[in-house]
Amino acid sequence: MTSSPDTKKVSVEIAIPVFNEQAALPRCIEKLLKETRKEEFRNYEIALTIVNNASTDGTKAIAEKLSRRYDSVRLMNVPRKGRGGALRFCWDRSVSDILAYMDVDLSADLSHLPELLETIAGSKADIAIGSRLAKGARVSGRTLVRELMSQGYNTLITFFFGTHFTDAQCGFKALSKQAYRTLAPLLQNQNWFFDSEMLITASKLGMRIKEIPVNWRDDPSSTVKIARTAGEDFAGLWRLLVTQPWKKQKKL
Repeated sequence: MTSSPDTKKVSVEIAIPVFNEQAALPRCIEKLLKETRKEEFRNYEIALTIVNNASTDGTKAIAEKLSRRYDSVRLMNVPRKGRGGALRFCWDRSVSDILAYMDVDLSADLSHLPELLETIAGSKADIAIGSRLAKGARVSGRTLVRELMSQGYNTLITFFFGTHFTDAQCGFKALSKQAYRTLAPLLQNQNWFFDSEMLITASKLGMRIKEIPVNWRDDPSSTVKIARTAGEDFAGLWRLLVTQPWKKQKKL
């Protein structure tokens, strides 16, 4: 994306959902601020929104300090746990052109962020997603169990829904405001299945989804409970098979 001095900047809101992340949050914000001040982002007006997801440690206090220190950082407090609910709370209130999110551990290399945003800003797709399973991706620190479960889960999505993306759950995504406005009334999940539901629904509506192979460093301190998350995911897939909510919305 090229611009002249008179070109209006594209507004971007990057949501960072957090639950009890008092240690990781300052590093995340400082790193994101440093990255987004680079020349590659000159055409964007980027806001970082910390979505405090019912934390019980010092996360809220730290987030308040960061939001006071930096003009481009703001805080939203959500009373319930759940990543999907946190993202919806933020994006429902956003007026930005591009809505994005990433995990607080920044497992996806931020060198991919310009491509993620340019995909949407340049109207190359409605949704851009990082993928740890696409050709060209490089993943380190991930256990064999997580890798096999991820591959199996995404294979199920492809088999049952005829989708073409390889990684529904990577915490590195962006979409246009209009795409989200179309999808929001059709989405129900408030937790980890939110990503899958959003992408499956978007695909069935004919939205353009572009995958970006990412360099990914798995976080060994992740608090995600694999068995519990897997149960929610399978229940969510069954619900979508039965209800097919995309049929309520005219295809694009």
